[in-house]
Amino acid sequence: MAELALMWPENAAGKYYVDQECIDCNLCSEIAPDNFKVNEEDGHDYIYKQPSSIEEEELCIEAMESCPVEAIGDDGDASGNMQ
Repeated sequence: MAELALMWPENAAGKYYVDQECIDCNLCSEIAPDNFKVNEEDGHDYIYKQPSSIEEEELCIEAMESCPVEAIGDDGDASGNMQ
């Protein structure tokens, strides 16, 4: 399970985030390329844009459920402020 305290700082503020357990498998950026990107320098994915449509929300949920190490969390506040 992703931990808010371990989230990567480049995550966009909001509901979803990627934490430091990410193994850079790129699955999330393949499932939801409009929301996740790869930080090639540091070797991990992160959310660069919070979902702005139902379709993007569904893809972010699919990415979170598909993550092999559970590095994607949804503990953030949907208003854009991290709790």
